[in-house]
Amino acid sequence: MSKVGFIGVGLMGSAMAHRLLDKGHELQILGNRNRENITVLIERGATEAGTAKDLASASDIVMLCVGTSDQVESRMRGDDGVIAGLKADSVVIDFGTSLPASTKSLGAEVAAAGCQYLDAPLGRTPAHAKDGLLNIMCAGDEAAYNKVLPALQDLGENVFHLGALGSGHTVKLINNFYGMTVANAMCEAFAMADVQGVDRKAVYEVMAAGPLHSGMMDFVKGYGVDGDPAQLAFAIKNAAKDVGYYAEMAKQAGVNSVMSVSTLGALSDATESGKGDEMVSQMVDYYAGKLKA
Repeated sequence: MSKVGFIGVGLMGSAMAHRLLDKGHELQILGNRNRENITVLIERGATEAGTAKDLASASDIVMLCVGTSDQVESRMRGDDGVIAGLKADSVVIDFGTSLPASTKSLGAEVAAAGCQYLDAPLGRTPAHAKDGLLNIMCAGDEAAYNKVLPALQDLGENVFHLGALGSGHTVKLINNFYGMTVANAMCEAFAMADVQGVDRKAVYEVMAAGPLHSGMMDFVKGYGVDGDPAQLAFAIKNAAKDVGYYAEMAKQAGVNSVMSVSTLGALSDATESGKGDEMVSQMVDYYAGKLKA
């Protein structure tokens, strides 16, 4: 089993870390202000590193599962960062949703240190991570990918290699842009049903009977009709971040996204109005409020 260093043991990361322990990997983690997940993992046999540099120096594979490109960069760079501690031929994997340009820049710095960098954003939920059922969208050097594939297969049911470094994050941002745009359209559809005096469940049943039916529609219906926001356990502020990254990725490519403008505007406005910690399906309430204004 590999010696794995894991940075970012929040909701998703801690579930992945537990899975790695379940599969027999030697695990070192980097602590943060929230000690709850750290304590449980240490009780199960993980060790705690003092710095990202220390963690990297003791690991064959370094895994990061943090929220933003800035957070990835801050843990990778600097005197106490991952790059400063990398052992020869080790592999670094970013499981977060990051900007492809940032990923490529870090990849060059890791390569200069004699190692390889992979982007491997995730699909599905922490509940799937606990059982090794994630979708993993990996990209980067194919030899490095094959080297860490056994560990990736311990974490994911569906593991894809999508090509050159940055392709994984590109696909993930396209995926999340599409998903969040569909979710917001369904949220407004329910709100418009209220305005028109039509039952939300009836709207759902008609739409779901045709080609518009999708898993995302069902997730939004989970709250819009059934009152359960947990079926789409993705916070509005995180959706705004991802769609914002999608729009920024487009600009870095010299184009402007057309469709993301409305979705990003609504998600950002909802976040700024204090709804950022609510789930995306609860955007139904945001649109209901807007349509009443």
